[in-house]
Amino acid sequence: MTTPARRALAAPYDAHRHIGHLPAYPFYGGPPIRPDTTAVATVADFRRSLDDQGVERALVLPNYGVPDPDVAFDLNSLALDAAAADERISCGLWVSPKASDAARNEKALGLVTETGVRALKTSFLLGGGVDDPDCAEQLDAIFTTAAAHDLVVHVHTSPGAASDVDRIGELVEAYGDATRIHLVHLGGGMSGHLKLIGGRFFDWVEAGKQVWTDTSWAVGFAPAWLVAEIERRGVGHDRVLFATDVPWGDFAGEHARLAAATGDGELARAFFHDNFAALYGTT
Repeated sequence: MTTPARRALAAPYDAHRHIGHLPAYPFYGGPPIRPDTTAVATVADFRRSLDDQGVERALVLPNYGVPDPDVAFDLNSLALDAAAADERISCGLWVSPKASDAARNEKALGLVTETGVRALKTSFLLGGGVDDPDCAEQLDAIFTTAAAHDLVVHVHTSPGAASDVDRIGELVEAYGDATRIHLVHLGGGMSGHLKLIGGRFFDWVEAGKQVWTDTSWAVGFAPAWLVAEIERRGVGHDRVLFATDVPWGDFAGEHARLAAATGDGELARAFFHDNFAALYGTT
């Protein structure tokens, strides 16, 4: 018997891509390196990357990862330029949880009404913590500003330390009623997947928290298990996004993994298109 041909998915919407080059940095005591080899430094190159990979719409964020706060903050202007240049592109602005970045945050938060701004991006990779008193004022400013302007707070997750779901979940509990929160990377690794897919993500959705996630960086088993739990619990189908995290992730791998888990029916349309449109808009 001949197996029916699988339908090709329509051009996806990517809920997490970066723009900008980072300077070389001696990570973990090694020599200065630049691991983000596919990073793009211009709006033209960013638009070309969408064309080359067949991405119909995207949320662009400033590249970050080196412990110089001015690097990511300075790239906010490039993300804004990209959003203004192409209707396919929306942007998020980099903001920091640290009190030492208060003046930089004030400037960034003053840009939230600019064309194409849909999100505020923050992370504890460069310092701070959810329960750090030094971060309380800036975190409150970030989340309340997002709520006031109908923006999404885009938060990095990874196992252990300040970005662990145990700690990031405190932000969902504190702000998830009023502010839409995108938990990037589905917890970022094995322990995060087990915590989120094993219950917390669905519990938050059922409790009415405004929480979304994506499967970038996901360990291979996670997207299929996530789909199975959505089907079992009957919620969450409208809270998962396709995202690549390019240049820290790769389009081909992220797309293939999620497409294999979802097939080509309603759930695939939700993950690759509809949920992005509902959360970040299409214009």
